[in-house]
Amino acid sequence: MSSTATKKKETSAIAHRQKFKGHTGFVWGAIHLPGGQRIITCSGDGSLRVWNTKNGKQIGEDWRDGDCGVWSMALSPDGKKVVSGSHDGAVRLWDIETCKVVKKWTGHTGIVKSVSWSRDGRRVLSGSWDGTARQWEVESGETMPKPLENIIASIKTGHERVYAVVYSPDTTLIATGGWARDASLIKIWDAKTGKLVATLKGHTNTVRCLAWTKDGKTLISGSLDCSIRTWNTAKWQQTMVLDEHTGTSLKVKIRYKPLYPPYNGHNTCNRVKYGRWFYNVMYTFKHLASLASLNNNLTYLPDYHA
Repeated sequence: MSSTATKKKETSAIAHRQKFKGHTGFVWGAIHLPGGQRIITCSGDGSLRVWNTKNGKQIGEDWRDGDCGVWSMALSPDGKKVVSGSHDGAVRLWDIETCKVVKKWTGHTGIVKSVSWSRDGRRVLSGSWDGTARQWEVESGETMPKPLENIIASIKTGHERVYAVVYSPDTTLIATGGWARDASLIKIWDAKTGKLVATLKGHTNTVRCLAWTKDGKTLISGSLDCSIRTWNTAKWQQTMVLDEHTGTSLKVKIRYKPLYPPYNGHNTCNRVKYGRWFYNVMYTFKHLASLASLNNNLTYLPDYHA
C-alpha cells in the first residue's frame, strides 16, 4: 500500500548565489560540468551556453547548430559530451572541449523533450512529442538498423507526447512518461525487444520526469499533478507520494554525494522561480532541491534542503 508524505514545514527565505543573464528564450535545462566551476544551460532561443558559477559570466560563445529551440540535454557518464534534443526533432551530440556538434541523429518528427544516457555511455535514449522513444548508438552515430546487441531502435509508446525517458541502471529496461488524453501513465519497456513490461498508474496529470535509483530498486516520477511518486521495481507498485508541492515537478534527479566537488554525473542547479511559482525540479532522494527556469534567466541558489 502506498503512503503519503505530508510534511508541512515552513521554510525560511533563501537568497540566490548567482544569476546568469543572456538567454532570450525559456531555459529548459542546466547541468554542472565536471569540477563544479561551470554549468551549461539549454534554451528555447536555440543555444547552449556555458557559465562560470562564481561570477555568473558566460564562458565563450553560444553553442549553436541552427536556430531551433533546445528542449533537453544530458551529460555523458565520462563528462566529455553533452547530448541535446531540439524543436526540429533532431538529437545532437556535442563535444564539450570543442563546443561543436560531432553527431546529429534524425528520425523523430516532433520536439525531443527528453534525453538520457546509458550508464556505459554507449547509447543515448530520446523521447519525443511524436509519441516514440528512440535509442541511438553513440559510436556509429546511427539509430540502430542492426541494433547493438539486438536492441530495438524505436518504441511506439502510446503516449501522445513523451516527456520523460530513462534507462534502468543495468540498461535492460526503459521507463517512459508523458501525456495522453485517456491516462497519465508511466510505462516500462524491455530495451532489447521493445515489449511492454509494466504500466504504472497513479499520477493524474502529465508525467514530466523520471529517475532511477542507483541500485535499480526504485523509480521516481514527477508530474503536473504536483506530486512526486516512488515505485518499487520488483513488483511495480507505488510506495510513496510526496504531495506538498504547490507547483509542477519538471525534473527529478538523484544525488548521492555533495554537489561539488567531486562531480558525479547527476547534479543540476538548485531552484528556479517563475512568476509567483517555485518549480521544485530536483529530487535528491532524501530531500527536494533544484533546477531550471522559465523566465529566460537562471537563478542559482545554495544547496537547499526543503
